[in-house]
Amino acid sequence: MPLNWFISVDDHLIEPARLWNERLPERWRETAPHIVRDGDAEFWVYEDRQIVTTGLNAVAGKRREEFSPEPITYEDMRPGCYEPAARVADMNQGSVLSSLLFPSFPRYCGQVFHEAKDKELALLCVQAWNDFILEELSDAFPGRFIPMMIIPLWDPRAAAIEIERTAGRGAKSIAFSENPTKLGLPSIHTDYWDPVLRAADEAKLVLSMHVGSSSNLIRTSDDMPTLAFMAYSAAANQAGTLLDWLFSPNFEKFPGLKIALSEGSIGWIPYFLERAEQVVDKQRFWASRFDINMNAAHDRGEAKGAASFSLETDVRQRFRDHVFGTFIEDQAGIRLLDIIGEDNVMLECDYPHSDSTWPDSINLARKWLSHLSDEVQHKIAVGNASRVYNFTPADPSVLDGSDLHD
Repeated sequence: MPLNWFISVDDHLIEPARLWNERLPERWRETAPHIVRDGDAEFWVYEDRQIVTTGLNAVAGKRREEFSPEPITYEDMRPGCYEPAARVADMNQGSVLSSLLFPSFPRYCGQVFHEAKDKELALLCVQAWNDFILEELSDAFPGRFIPMMIIPLWDPRAAAIEIERTAGRGAKSIAFSENPTKLGLPSIHTDYWDPVLRAADEAKLVLSMHVGSSSNLIRTSDDMPTLAFMAYSAAANQAGTLLDWLFSPNFEKFPGLKIALSEGSIGWIPYFLERAEQVVDKQRFWASRFDINMNAAHDRGEAKGAASFSLETDVRQRFRDHVFGTFIEDQAGIRLLDIIGEDNVMLECDYPHSDSTWPDSINLARKWLSHLSDEVQHKIAVGNASRVYNFTPADPSVLDGSDLHD
């Protein structure tokens, strides 16, 4: 069977200017996020901040020669970037059966609201964003959007309540940080996040962690060339996230928990799984008793308490059960699929960002996956995302195919 549709587990929403203005009580509208126009410039105003939309976040429909990081206005954008019905039309054109959307103005896991001074208003803004996704996208277009929520990162108990509230309305995922410590929050190796992880586990919501959701992309130096930095940072960031989680106690504490590593590709995964197994085999006995800072000269190490990682843990099985990689285009990763696992990878489109393959995504996917069996192609394109997110996509046979991209 030909590959005609796919589910994209990493796309992006440019929030419509009306979002918070329409959804918050009137007394908050002056201080809630809103768009201000100043001559030819346009930007979000929130508390004492002015936040622009970079042109690289809304390149859909433009030639590569036109890409630019300079700020843009809504007039410069394709309507599919911000309006639900127009987005669905663009999804049809790109053969995107269903889409999971990360925020833009709040940043990838809601960091802007975490940084806000007024946390009462910030919580209302988080809830408004979630309600917009649930009502104007997921409910309005059944089967076309995998509803992913943001949470109040500054209050794990309030976050758990928001997870429960939105899960009851059909939420399937929450946006989480690839490294909370870079946001000034406790690490995943503490019990700070237990209310969040417990709620996600019980509600079967996947933790989706986008590259950059730590507000910190790794670079070798301040003057690392831009193209080198862009080629390096995604895999470097997410390799750290993968290993942090594999060696954390969280998958033992919350056995149904699943995480997705968004926009980090997959070709690097085999090396780090193999390296993780090597260090467990060779170093686990002393490492279960001591912590060492390898960056410090002649560090003798410090004794530590009970190990959070069982010496008998099967690293590769833990990966298979709990971790899922996503990719836009990664031919090396596809060649290593026997090591990564055909059940642990999913496709992305990244609309409307500058890495996106839209509207040619399906043709490229056919090209990259053509040597695989129909069953495996279907898993990567549709089946894995449906299973991992516990989501039922729309039936392609009932969609209007008049404007499909060929």
